[in-house]
Amino acid sequence: MDMTQLDENVWVAGQIDPADLPALADRGFRSIIGNRPDGEDDDQPAAEVMRAAAESAGMRFHHIPVAGGAFPAEAVAAFGQVRREAGGKVLAYCRTGTRSITLDALANPEGLSVADRLEQAGAAGYDLSALASQLAE
Repeated sequence: MDMTQLDENVWVAGQIDPADLPALADRGFRSIIGNRPDGEDDDQPAAEVMRAAAESAGMRFHHIPVAGGAFPAEAVAAFGQVRREAGGKVLAYCRTGTRSITLDALANPEGLSVADRLEQAGAAGYDLSALASQLAE
């Protein structure tokens, strides 16, 4: 499982497997956020399968799907709320991690400046500079 740490409590990743969840719980993760719509890929586990595996491992699961480069205000708000209320380590995943880190940057639950969010994403290997104007809103 390839994960990228953003800060002390937040990681993003590409698609994870239900079998990964007990190890994540053992590492102290409390919440998993799935940002992929069901059926995006044929071999992708459904959100309900991921939810059951997360809950079985003692974690919360939140399904906040986004697709097509669109980040609706409702999804951004939901992501921010989960992040603010998580009370510990969070792993957000999508196909490559890009949607998850974008949602985190847009939600800005820590109140970081645009420059700090762009720097954080860049340090994690994601270039969000094209979103600078959206991040400033």
